[in-house]
Amino acid sequence: SIPTGIAVFFSTLNIFLSITASLGNALILVALHKETSLHPPTKLLFRCLAITDLCVGVITQPLYTVFLLSSITSGISWQVRYYSDKLSIASSFVLCQVSILLPSAISVDRLLALLCGLKYKQVVTVPRVRVVITCFWLISISLGTVFFWNYITVLTISFSLTVFGLTISVFLYSTIYVKLRQHQFQVSTLTQGQPNAKELPLNIARYRNSVSSAIWVQVVLLVCFIPCSVVVILLISGQISRSQMEIAVVFTTTSVYLNSSINPIIYCWKIRSVQQAAKETIKQLNCCKQA
Repeated sequence: SIPTGIAVFFSTLNIFLSITASLGNALILVALHKETSLHPPTKLLFRCLAITDLCVGVITQPLYTVFLLSSITSGISWQVRYYSDKLSIASSFVLCQVSILLPSAISVDRLLALLCGLKYKQVVTVPRVRVVITCFWLISISLGTVFFWNYITVLTISFSLTVFGLTISVFLYSTIYVKLRQHQFQVSTLTQGQPNAKELPLNIARYRNSVSSAIWVQVVLLVCFIPCSVVVILLISGQISRSQMEIAVVFTTTSVYLNSSINPIIYCWKIRSVQQAAKETIKQLNCCKQA
């Protein structure tokens, strides 16, 4: 069983993170709806990630908090504890798996934007991105369903997908970095001979900004998921006891949920158009309250 002090602390922390994740990602969804500079397929990927984080705050974290409180409160029936545990695990697994796959898709999108040039809008379309997102959800739901029958196999598959996605993202962002360095040299040569080519650096500057935001999302995801990955490895290899696992799971689960509260901050920090749209939304809400 989970020690009372630990259960109370993490229950309080998850309530706070649930509120910040819900409000933050709801604000980001409104801001993305108003934002016009991002290419629609790219915006769709960020919007799906925000919806996933919103669901973590609205569904998964409240269920997990109920489970933690039921472990130290005698007034809550075992049925509530049982179903809150199962539902939080299922929703957490599905949503977190989607959150792991989406940043990899964003890295592919950013590389294609650089390589395809004018053909980018023809290659990366909203219907194609919708198909990719649908596949991500189907994979995640399938793994989440099988989890309760063979969790070791599912954890192994999930961990493999995570490593594969991370490897792909690192390779693609490295490729982007090399291509940008080459493009920077070409632009510097071009601007020396053609003074009217000043628009190119501005386009690249906006592209760099979008890549930077995507990289930060990937880095924060990695940092939040590292503790959980370590516990999964120890669990699969059988090197952790049941009592140790219960405490470790509480900590690592909260660490994973923290990612949903940090992502809105990254969007507002790194994507200026989203930041401006979020500020306008907050001003409108304040005006409505005063009225």
